[in-house]
Amino acid sequence: MRNLLFIIYLGLLFSSCNTRPKYIEIQNAVNDTIIDDHSYANLNAIKTIHLELEMDVNFQNKTIYGVARHEMVNNNASVAIFDTRNLLIQKVTTGTKGHEQEADFVIGEMDKDSILGQPLKVTVDPKTTQVNIYYQTTKGSEALDWLDTLSTSSKTKPFLYTQGQAILTRTWIPLQDSPSNRFTYNAEVRVPKDLLALMSAENPKEKNDMGIYNFEMDQPIPSYLISLAVGDIAYHPFDANTGVYAEKELLNACKYEFVDLPKMMKAASYLYGEYQWKQYDLMVLPYSFPFGGMENPRLTFVNPTILAGDRSLVSVIAHELAHSWSGNLVTNNTWDDFWLNEGFTVYFEQRIMEVLYGKETADILAQVEFQEMQEEMKELLSGKHPEDTQLHLNLKNRNPDDGMTSIAYVKGAFFLKTLESKVGREKFDRFLKHYFKVFQFKTVSTAAFITEMENNLLFPEKVIFDYDEWIFHNGLPKNSVIINSPRLKRMESLAKRFSSGEKVFEPIVTYEWQKIKKSKKKKRIKKVSKIKREDFIVQEWQTFIRGLSDDISIEKLQYLDATFNFSTWGNSEVMAEWFVLNIHQKNRAVRPAIEKFISKVGRRKYLLPIYKALVSNPEDKVWAKKVFDNSKAYYHAVSRNSVAELFAN
Repeated sequence: MRNLLFIIYLGLLFSSCNTRPKYIEIQNAVNDTIIDDHSYANLNAIKTIHLELEMDVNFQNKTIYGVARHEMVNNNASVAIFDTRNLLIQKVTTGTKGHEQEADFVIGEMDKDSILGQPLKVTVDPKTTQVNIYYQTTKGSEALDWLDTLSTSSKTKPFLYTQGQAILTRTWIPLQDSPSNRFTYNAEVRVPKDLLALMSAENPKEKNDMGIYNFEMDQPIPSYLISLAVGDIAYHPFDANTGVYAEKELLNACKYEFVDLPKMMKAASYLYGEYQWKQYDLMVLPYSFPFGGMENPRLTFVNPTILAGDRSLVSVIAHELAHSWSGNLVTNNTWDDFWLNEGFTVYFEQRIMEVLYGKETADILAQVEFQEMQEEMKELLSGKHPEDTQLHLNLKNRNPDDGMTSIAYVKGAFFLKTLESKVGREKFDRFLKHYFKVFQFKTVSTAAFITEMENNLLFPEKVIFDYDEWIFHNGLPKNSVIINSPRLKRMESLAKRFSSGEKVFEPIVTYEWQKIKKSKKKKRIKKVSKIKREDFIVQEWQTFIRGLSDDISIEKLQYLDATFNFSTWGNSEVMAEWFVLNIHQKNRAVRPAIEKFISKVGRRKYLLPIYKALVSNPEDKVWAKKVFDNSKAYYHAVSRNSVAELFAN
């Protein structure tokens, strides 16, 4: 009977899609080869299971001198292939430390677009299980951001941090740089004695006298999650398992902003199972960090732009914490499957925010992100790669960073929200707990996820759901859930009223009669009410700014800035939104504020829309190029390269 039901179910599903599900084609392809389009590594033949690092961090010449010792599983291989990009390979040996023999190696040609780098091919025999690569980094090691003292909060000590996602770890460590392979690692790192070193591993809480630090990550992770930070860093614990590292000048602000971190951990663990990574600490990096956060296990990197002073941007922390399950515990098999990392994480982030701050706040966050995704989707659909609006991507011969759009994040999350609405939250949560348990410390492909969803959710619950349209078709399916926040509708209305000339922000004077104590008389009391900036949360103000008319006058913009100080608020989300609007309206009075902002902040989310707006006008483009040339050395390569492309077009 079960088989008959399954056949009927498949028939209904196939007829609803009018085509053979694409995941079957993908699964067949996966059976033929597991080679990653973005890695040279011959993982079928030989792969790393443990990595031992020895690194000397030299701030004087901005170089890491290292040895990468790979313990490998060898399936009768005669060559081991590693990924490298802009590294100097000094020598390669085989055998355990103290019993090494030099090995022959060849460095292959750089790929056409210099994205993948070069394969390092080492001659081995079928019994080789240890390969040791002696190397040093170069100026072209784009994962590394070496910051001079003036670019740090202390202004007296330098700073170094790494950013490996998607395929930049190969620029500071020679390794098999594919998310499909997970391995454990340990490291010995030498740094100047007045600095502290931290990694995505078990970490020290304070400096030692030698400047030598030892790290161990005894749980298997993909290569892009290996991270390093070195600086004048202090630590503050929130409880036994959570805390925050930062430069001393930022630590007090961090203590206030992230005080709810233990509550977030409790909420996340309650939703989808026990936290598996022992410790969860934040590392607040300098402002040049290109992202809001990076989910390195045990040590999430975050940008100080989220230190808004009012805890209004802590959803970033909820997002990075959620990655401890989706992304870190269960990892996308290739960068074509990136939505499995980020779509799940955005969904999970919003569930954490709902538990802590209520459904109304979570819905506001979701609707704002959905609006942003719709705008980016329009651009993608009219651009060179409309297929990038699908969840499962084909990024062969392209930079995997091209897939890091809001499609993976927000369309992915709304796919899961829509699926939840079909099966019910209780059943969906039960499925997600099962999913995280089955695939923990493993990688998963889109095809594998579909199979799991079919067998353990859709079929048992007799639910027909056209996942094919979501995963393999362009655009947004019509059956997507829609979120409508009354509070955001109010802000949209407020924006329209202001744009049309209504004086909505002027003081409103009212009078009321109040009884005088111990008397039968009354007195007339004057009351003045006025909308204040603190009356609304950040996302409401973002919605207001987006809702202003396309032809709004400069005078009205200047009035708003004088009333609410958007240009100098200090909240980066609102400031970036405000600057883009003023650029489009040619209000060049805000140029000093824009220059100050983009000269300090290296977060790509803010830089790209601001620079994109500037280069759309010839006069602004000339000015923006000067600002960029003065600031680009401070940006991480991820942001620097993205902005440079805007000026190249």
